[in-house]
Amino acid sequence: MNTEERLNLIKKVGEEIVTEEELVELLDNEKTFTAYDGFEPSGQIHIAQGILRASNVNKMIKAGARFKMLVADWHGWANNKLEGNLEHIQITGKYLIEIWKKTGMDVKNIDFIWASELVKDDNYWKRVMEIARNSTLNRIVRTAQIMGRKQSEFLQASQILYPCMQCADIFHIDNGQPVDICQLGMDQRKVNMLARELGPKLYNSKPIVISHHMVPGLNAPKESYESLEDRVMDLKMSKSKPEATIFMTETEAEIKKKIKKAYCPNKVEENPILEYVRYFIFDNFDIFRIERPIKFGGDIEFSSYLELEESFLNGSLHAEDLKKGVAFYLNKLVEPIRNAFEKDPKLRELRDQVLSFKVTR
Repeated sequence: MNTEERLNLIKKVGEEIVTEEELVELLDNEKTFTAYDGFEPSGQIHIAQGILRASNVNKMIKAGARFKMLVADWHGWANNKLEGNLEHIQITGKYLIEIWKKTGMDVKNIDFIWASELVKDDNYWKRVMEIARNSTLNRIVRTAQIMGRKQSEFLQASQILYPCMQCADIFHIDNGQPVDICQLGMDQRKVNMLARELGPKLYNSKPIVISHHMVPGLNAPKESYESLEDRVMDLKMSKSKPEATIFMTETEAEIKKKIKKAYCPNKVEENPILEYVRYFIFDNFDIFRIERPIKFGGDIEFSSYLELEESFLNGSLHAEDLKKGVAFYLNKLVEPIRNAFEKDPKLRELRDQVLSFKVTR
């Protein structure tokens, strides 16, 4: 692919790119580049983490990325996830990787790097200290949303250390070298921007930040937000309630039940069901077909998201029919993963272990 084709593919991933000019220069000069992502193992994996993340990573790899995926077990430990049980966090990390393998994530082009291995390197801690020494406490506290925390919350000392570690990861994860691109969610933007500020001064590096869209949970959104930060935090936390998200190994009955209860008023654009259609269904299927009785107009199908959205907003497509179709296609996406974990004794045991862990809210 040429630069324009690679750029367009990356734009399908990035809701925000800082900056596009720097990205074009990188693509013009390099056929491949290093990209960093990380995940904090904290419980079951929902479909945004599973299916959408795999899709985004595969697009980036197709555009030339060599991915360094951090399994942030020590970060989760610092953030008191799974009651601060490091062994449970690490088991959950293995579970997420197995889920991604079954989704078709291009794992052969990904280096999964565990934070528990990085911390054995003295040079890693030197970078953590360099980040800490060049940041104010107030600035670090302002990045709290990367941990799913608010600035106003009571933070443990370990949670102050977390952003310094995550910023250091960017400059150390590629065999002790900086990566070219940070490719995480919009909720991680603040620490990525901190890396852009400190990188030129400390490491002669300024990572490009490509932040992907955050799909909401199935509950009703707030009517208004005081700031973009509040909106991003609400999006991040909206999937923390089990009834408001679809997990990767759920049954067809559970998926139908959750979608049926989901917020989706007729003719209302701001609703999670439309987002699921846009980011899950049309990213994986060419046609969205809904079966309806003849008395309600008969079966209907759409070949693009915009076509479906227009039909929903003008009232031609009813919310109940839309939900029925969404539940059907989501189950088609999850079913192969669910079956793989059910049929393989080792994967089933791993899944059951994770399901038994107490999730820290």
